Amino acid sequence: MTVSITDVAKAAGVSASTVSRALRGRSGVSDEVRARITEVAASLGYTASRNASGLASRRTFTVGVLTPFVGRWFFGQVIDSVEKVLSASGYDLLLYNVGSDEARDRFFTAMPARKRVDALLSLLVLTDDEAAALRSMEVPLAAVVGGPRPGFATVGIDDRAGARLAVRHLINLGHRRIGLIGTGPTAPMHWTTPIERRRAYLETLAEAGLAFDPELEADGDYTVAGGERAMTQLLTAVHPPTAVFAQSDEMAMGALRALRHHGLRVPEDMCLVGFDDHELAEVAGLTTVAQPVAEQGTAAARILLDQMQNPGAEAPEFVELPVRLVARDTTGPLRAPSAR
Repeated sequence: MTVSITDVAKAAGVSASTVSRALRGRSGVSDEVRARITEVAASLGYTASRNASGLASRRTFTVGVLTPFVGRWFFGQVIDSVEKVLSASGYDLLLYNVGSDEARDRFFTAMPARKRVDALLSLLVLTDDEAAALRSMEVPLAAVVGGPRPGFATVGIDDRAGARLAVRHLINLGHRRIGLIGTGPTAPMHWTTPIERRRAYLETLAEAGLAFDPELEADGDYTVAGGERAMTQLLTAVHPPTAVFAQSDEMAMGALRALRHHGLRVPEDMCLVGFDDHELAEVAGLTTVAQPVAEQGTAAARILLDQMQNPGAEAPEFVELPVRLVARDTTGPLRAPSAR
């Protein structure tokens, strides 16, 4: 049988309002009475209703997550890790999937999260107007994509440093015609990751004295199917690459499928590096730049919890997590033309 606040009041010999004030830490209750009420409540197994507590404190015990994708691996990993942290602390996750320009416009026009969440995590690269709209909610804010932004605690990686690791690895193996599979005009939702990784690719080639050849770049749409199409395109070049940097492991896996369909060996005929360290990368033997995806979600969720539980506490502006190169079976030294 459920124990009510009235049951606690009757057993403690006080009014229900006194029980409510005592258990919520409000003033107007002596230490002696508060201790007696707490003891009685514990002995009866009384648990305050979260809905009732929320109404009194104006807290919802809910954190909103704004995402452009749910089904893509990176975003799914982040959302899953956030949910685990929040659930362990008694908070619910409210997901806002804005996977199209129309859905995004509707969200920032109606602002449905207002007064429905105690904090919000953005997995979008926000415009200045969108960031201002979220700040107007006056709740703790965090982000897992994009750089530092006033009012947000951002968790992320150095995309350019990671891309440099990939391209330098191929250069150190003797490769000079290095292709790129990424995305350009199709980059969705103001996404800056492809831009940063492409910039690092160009910079690293230039530092090594290698000229950029537009014929060695193809759009892979950050999907497996796109990676397969992009690699097929690169293979039709007059002078194909000897190695390819794919900006995501999913595109790299598509590229591996294309190479297999063309009867080419990896790494003997073509070397390949991905980015992410997808859970299937090790199975595929894929050399990749590993980033701690789930840890980014965990760190962001913990920052928001700290902000909710300690109002006024200073939040970090930017938390950068490390990346590292994981060399596996898809890369090797450049072979002489006669051996290829």
